[in-house]
Amino acid sequence: MAKNSLLVVLLALCFASTNLSGCFGNDFELFEKSRGIPGGLTLACLSSAEFTSMVIEIDYDSGYAPESSSTDLLKTRLEDVCDKPDGIEIKLTETNFDHSGQWSAGDVREQAWEQKSSDPQSGTTLFWQALFPAGEYVEDGVLGVAVDASTIVIFKDSVEDAKGPIFGRPSAEEIENSVLVHEFGHLLGLVNLVYVSPVDHEDKDHPGHSNNEESVMYWAVESGDIGNIISGQLPDEFDQDDLDDLSGILSGDIESYDQLWTP
Repeated sequence: MAKNSLLVVLLALCFASTNLSGCFGNDFELFEKSRGIPGGLTLACLSSAEFTSMVIEIDYDSGYAPESSSTDLLKTRLEDVCDKPDGIEIKLTETNFDHSGQWSAGDVREQAWEQKSSDPQSGTTLFWQALFPAGEYVEDGVLGVAVDASTIVIFKDSVEDAKGPIFGRPSAEEIENSVLVHEFGHLLGLVNLVYVSPVDHEDKDHPGHSNNEESVMYWAVESGDIGNIISGQLPDEFDQDDLDDLSGILSGDIESYDQLWTP
């Protein structure tokens, strides 16, 4: 992405009231450690030593299917960084979630593990999962959440609410594109979730996020305030620092921890 391609116009203190702790579903003590934390299957994705293929299982409420542009973009971004010689497949399943009201991180995990078609580590295939349910997260302004090593959720109702106020720019589809890649970036361990980068590119005020507005891991991407970005292109790809971190993790030059699988 060309430098300065993203021109950001944010309302004063637009993010001051948004609590991003929910973006990582941080109540990890409430579920089995074997399910891992976001980034816990980073090496399993980056390497082809054991897992030579990957399935992205997307379970969605009726009327809440992801945009095809979002799933196509996600596949491309994962193919760019994950060594899967037997391919990456997107599997869409309409689902009736047994849930009403707002969603907590625990709710997402419970529903996800009830709906999973396969264990995340199944033979030579790595399974990751995204939920697209009706409803919103318990914390205002959160568009997506990574809740464990293999699971994320996208709240399309909140994405729709976040679209731009001026001529619908950015559109809900554009926002969904970026948020979906962003949350899977957290499953890849970005930024500094399961490692310490040799480059200082983590936003100090928003841990786990990039300080570069041209990275899809930029801190504002998963916030409802993303709709205030009214010109330029929303970031939808990993920047060079992100890519270098992933390369370093794969090579072993950057130590990774809390991994559910290692070569």
